[in-house]
Amino acid sequence: MTEPVTVYISIGSNIEREHHVTVALDALAARFGELEISSVYESEAIGFDGAHFLNLVVGVQTALSVAALSKVFKALEADHGRRRDVAKFSARTMDLDILTYGDRTGIVDGVELPRGEILKNAFVLRPLAEIAPAAIHPLTMKTYYQLWQDYDRPQKLWPVVFTWRNRPISPRSSD
Repeated sequence: MTEPVTVYISIGSNIEREHHVTVALDALAARFGELEISSVYESEAIGFDGAHFLNLVVGVQTALSVAALSKVFKALEADHGRRRDVAKFSARTMDLDILTYGDRTGIVDGVELPRGEILKNAFVLRPLAEIAPAAIHPLTMKTYYQLWQDYDRPQKLWPVVFTWRNRPISPRSSD
């Protein structure tokens, strides 16, 4: 067994959004224990016409390999109605993506690390910068806070009120 690493995971849903985000958080907490959870953000669908998404980022500690994590996430998505026989940019019940795995880079077990969406999509970068502001992106060598400050794409997102296990997740008092 390897040493635990910090893994950041994005969660997104635009079908029965609150239900699927709650299910994802419950499943991650059951599997990994303590979660570091960003605010929940609503954003417009990107790449297709569709309902708005709820998005957030969660940090966990795990010794599972990238391949094992990917398998766990795909099974969880499938168990909750995620369809893989549709266009890449389409509505989805649950989307779980490994954003970072420690400071690993490159294609690891078929997963791009760090995930390219970090630098492209506000709905990934903003919540990541919120919970890991001082962490360094292993390719740009900038902090996620710096990357968010420099972000200049015209994507709209906004924090939304969200409660999980009777605890307010967002918006945060610092927002």
